[in-house]
Amino acid sequence: MQPESLEGKRRQPNVLVTGTPGTGKSTTCEQIAEATGLRYINVGDLVKTQDLHCGWDDEFSCHIIDEDKVCDALEDQMGRGGNIVDYHGCDFFPERWFDLVIVLQTDNTVLYERLEKRQVGYSQNKVTENVECEIMHVIVEEAMDSYRQEIVQVLPSNTVEDLESNVERTVQWYKQVMCQVR
Repeated sequence: MQPESLEGKRRQPNVLVTGTPGTGKSTTCEQIAEATGLRYINVGDLVKTQDLHCGWDDEFSCHIIDEDKVCDALEDQMGRGGNIVDYHGCDFFPERWFDLVIVLQTDNTVLYERLEKRQVGYSQNKVTENVECEIMHVIVEEAMDSYRQEIVQVLPSNTVEDLESNVERTVQWYKQVMCQVR
């Protein structure tokens, strides 16, 4: 991962970690935030706590995100930089917000097992839909279509070793960016 120059006048980069649910976004973000001091923003939690949704989807047992409300709620904070954002979608965030976009990918069998074990009790329909999205590389295509390809990194997330490697790569990228800023 080669760092690009920071967008605008931010003093710190913004990183997006995206991928199908169950690929390890939250764990990856938490560890990167701990190692770098970036502010961790879990968009799913933000949607719930700040009512940034327009209702409930009974079929998939989740809130229907209001993308405009989410972007409005994050605009100032993203403009200041120093954030690591965790969300399973990415095409509605402004391109200018991110200096690095990480798409985590997980083998379908591993992903299926992870989703079945989730404490939140994913329905079979939700598990199947997420695994199919991963098979079809929906999030990878969304990221490649939404951001400059040179800032998009597609990384495997099947094992603890993958997690550690992904965190280390991102921390090294962050350190390089911060050396360039100084």
